[in-house]
Amino acid sequence: MSGLYERHRAVSPDWLALYYRHPVELTHGEGRYVWDADGNRYLDFFGGILTTMTAHALPEVTKAVAEQAGRIIHSSTLYLNRPMVELAERIAALSGIPDARVFFTTSGTEANDTALLLATAYRGSNQILAMRNSYHGRSFSTVSITGNQAWSPTSLSPLQTLYVHGGVRSRGPYAELSDERFIEACVADLEDLLGHTRVPAALIAEPVQGVGGFASPPDGLFAAFRQVLDRHGVLWISDEVQTGWGRTGDHFWGWQAHAEHGPPDILTFAKGIGNGMSVGGVVARAEVMNCLDANSISTFGGSPVTMAASLANLSYLLEHDLQGNARRVGGLLIERLRSVAAASPAVREVRGRGLMIGIELVRPGTDEAAPEAAAAVLEAARAGGLLIGKGGGHHTSVLRIAPPLTLTVAEAEEGAAILADALHAAA
Repeated sequence: MSGLYERHRAVSPDWLALYYRHPVELTHGEGRYVWDADGNRYLDFFGGILTTMTAHALPEVTKAVAEQAGRIIHSSTLYLNRPMVELAERIAALSGIPDARVFFTTSGTEANDTALLLATAYRGSNQILAMRNSYHGRSFSTVSITGNQAWSPTSLSPLQTLYVHGGVRSRGPYAELSDERFIEACVADLEDLLGHTRVPAALIAEPVQGVGGFASPPDGLFAAFRQVLDRHGVLWISDEVQTGWGRTGDHFWGWQAHAEHGPPDILTFAKGIGNGMSVGGVVARAEVMNCLDANSISTFGGSPVTMAASLANLSYLLEHDLQGNARRVGGLLIERLRSVAAASPAVREVRGRGLMIGIELVRPGTDEAAPEAAAAVLEAARAGGLLIGKGGGHHTSVLRIAPPLTLTVAEAEEGAAILADALHAAA
């Protein structure tokens, strides 16, 4: 492995992050497990950053990929593409957006970049509202709306971004308020902000912040925001790259926890829909999607192979009620992890919903972030046979847990036990 690591370092950018002091090469997977080049088996609680959503080597998906690859692999959007149209029809119907149009990309970054293009063109404004502690991708436009210093490497930007409060419930100036008062304070902050600037094109927000450590506002915040946004003519973009497809258990889309005033104007998705294939996309009502007055295509967005994989994956997810499994098994896992955390003075909070769970670590006896503890737990969990992620603002002190949605109760118990040992060992 050291040889491959040295080769990696010789040809890859210094900023291309790798987990672990001794990085691991994953060679194959099955179900909720993966194996490395040394033959070690791991229970996968991160799914390639929430991307292997259903299971590793899911037969239905691998079969669809092989069959489509045997017919035609690529054509571009210049030709009619049956799998792309079929998937677009299904996503449009599931999105909740009336008269929806769907455009496919190859990643969540590209999806959010396209959403920004649509919103700014539609509204004739280059101002964007974004949430503090947010993450929306790695392109020039998306890093400029990312409210997370560790993932925004430049202050240069094609957009003017203003950051709104409310994405993190348990920290910041409103943390001690009740949910109702918290929402009122955040809405007042938004109203005040809009009173001191030109009208922005859109607010972009993750219903549950992914890289930000699986933090979220009280249910209903974005519904309350929507009333203000509509009054000012500001679009709402819901970044569902990590929260979509039933991962939160309670809802199919994250925005549905804030659904009092209807769906967002624009919805972006990626990651889990392809179960590891490179798929992203944008859903918007026709009036917004069709506002561009220039030609455009996508060379790789809507690839026949990735569309076939996504169709098979979406069918499996719906037919096997994986949203319900995320709710049931995720609820058990959260309670188990809260029980584990009660014995650790380093755990500040266990939060999340469904199979999207964060464990925030602090220096014992303080409220200070503990990135060194998160790194230590990550290493100890791997040593115990469990892969997890980390995030949480520029301090990176939150353990991120997001297994495939087919996770069983027995596997949830296995993972929780390994995490308990890892927390103890790191302490």
